[in-house]
Amino acid sequence: MGAYILRRLLLIIPTLIGIMVVNFTLTQFVPGGPIEQIAAQVQGSGDAFSNISGGGAGADTGVVEGYEGARGLPPEFIAQLEKEFGFDKPPLQRFLTMMGNYLTFDFGTSWFRSISVIDLVIEKMPVSITLGLWSTLLAYLISIPLGIRKAVRDGTRFDTWTSGIIIMAYAIPAFLFAVLLMVLFAGGSYWQIFPLRGLTSDNFADLTLWGKIKDYAWHATLPVVASTISSFATLTLLTKNSFLDEINKQYVMTARAKGLTEGRVLYGHVFRNAMLIVIAGFPAVFLGVFFGASILIETVFSLDGLGRLGFEAAVQRDYPVIFGTLYVFGLLSLVVGILSDMMYVFVDPRIDFESRAG
Repeated sequence: MGAYILRRLLLIIPTLIGIMVVNFTLTQFVPGGPIEQIAAQVQGSGDAFSNISGGGAGADTGVVEGYEGARGLPPEFIAQLEKEFGFDKPPLQRFLTMMGNYLTFDFGTSWFRSISVIDLVIEKMPVSITLGLWSTLLAYLISIPLGIRKAVRDGTRFDTWTSGIIIMAYAIPAFLFAVLLMVLFAGGSYWQIFPLRGLTSDNFADLTLWGKIKDYAWHATLPVVASTISSFATLTLLTKNSFLDEINKQYVMTARAKGLTEGRVLYGHVFRNAMLIVIAGFPAVFLGVFFGASILIETVFSLDGLGRLGFEAAVQRDYPVIFGTLYVFGLLSLVVGILSDMMYVFVDPRIDFESRAG
């Protein structure tokens, strides 16, 4: 197992470099770079996208020739901006400098927020962790018991109508379900049970410990439920299918023939094998919720998290934030992949990745 983990760790380096190369290269051909953004603001045009009138090649390295918003600005001003943002250097030199800094986790400073990228990520992290962690836990708490019950009662009326609900839950987009929750329970057209926006109240700092816990849970309920909808459906069906596969195996028939109770057979023998793929996939599920639907949920509920940060950085062409968060998230994804494999071995020591690799 040690050699397998070492190989996976070494693969992180070329994989991460490949991710950064592809995305850095793409930015060289995307119109409306940071210089164009500033030029549009200086001329009162709002943003760079409304004034693009031609090809966008080279937008990251300076002012696009066909870009209307840059016309009329002094060339010295444009040259000063290029030097300030580092666009006076060749793309390869900029990329190598960036990757060298990233190796020491120096992600620079946001161009439009005047704050270091790492501090910005740390500031937004609690919101995304709230959505990712609690949504994943809630999905597992619902999906595992429901999936087991569906497997035991496969083909019954209970299995049929719960499958219908699960299919509907899977088909509903998370942001649309979030809007529905707001309309029903956040003072829309019906009940005002939960707050409309934010993760805490304005007087959060003045509350007692128990008051802070209640206030936090009160604000987090709707965003967490909205984030859970899709992962809940997937996990339920995965749990059911895993149990059905194990229930039909020979060792289950043998255990029943020995006179063991159904509960002992189900939870003493089937559970461990059936839950292997479900439990081992926890890190990946958490990461999927953490990065997947967060941008839409955060936007609907006015939460200031990493998803919203990434979206705003992309719109503003704030490259230090874009590439810094991409590097961190890419690294986390690769590490989580290794943790998932380790979880498989932890849940079932019979799994040997070394022999499979050989």
